Amino acid sequence: MRKIIIFEGSPRKNGNSSLLARQVAAGAKQHGAEVESFYLHGMDIRPCSACDACQASLATDCIIEDDLQSLYPRLRSADALVFASPVYWFSFSAQLKLLIDRCYALTWIETGSPLTEEETSYTFTTDLAGKKTGIILTYGDTDPFSSGAVNALRTFQDMFRFVGADIVDMIYGSAMAPGEVAENHGLMQQAFTLGKRLAETA
Repeated sequence: MRKIIIFEGSPRKNGNSSLLARQVAAGAKQHGAEVESFYLHGMDIRPCSACDACQASLATDCIIEDDLQSLYPRLRSADALVFASPVYWFSFSAQLKLLIDRCYALTWIETGSPLTEEETSYTFTTDLAGKKTGIILTYGDTDPFSSGAVNALRTFQDMFRFVGADIVDMIYGSAMAPGEVAENHGLMQQAFTLGKRLAETA
């Protein structure tokens, strides 16, 4: 059974990105996946303190004692991850950013000897490599460019390319009022299909 974790980054439990995230969950469950969803706004997730304790060993998680301690094992064992967020100030939400920053504890970067004055050798290991991912964004503007959604999409693309994770699909669209996205049947179906694809290919 495929294991899929969905992170809802909206402060609204019934926000537009959360509704799309639940469509992903429905599609994944219908096709046999085990799905866990987490409402980040209701969790105690603190910012990274840049202490680098997690870099002592890949087996060492972040030492901050908060709700992420229970999520690290789930992140490691998941076949697929889904990140859902509204677009706030031309990027994804602060709730989602806190989670992403703390995923630093799932990577280990060891710097080697300088190759030149400009370059340094390093080895890079991450527990996120090879995972399938899905992106969900909603915004109140008319398109992904004027809303700033493109900034969030680019961040996800760069991040997952760096850690060696594959983006299966990016679902995004305009919805201003809470729950409005439910009227966009095409977008809701895209989200359901993303769940199906993650269940089949994770």
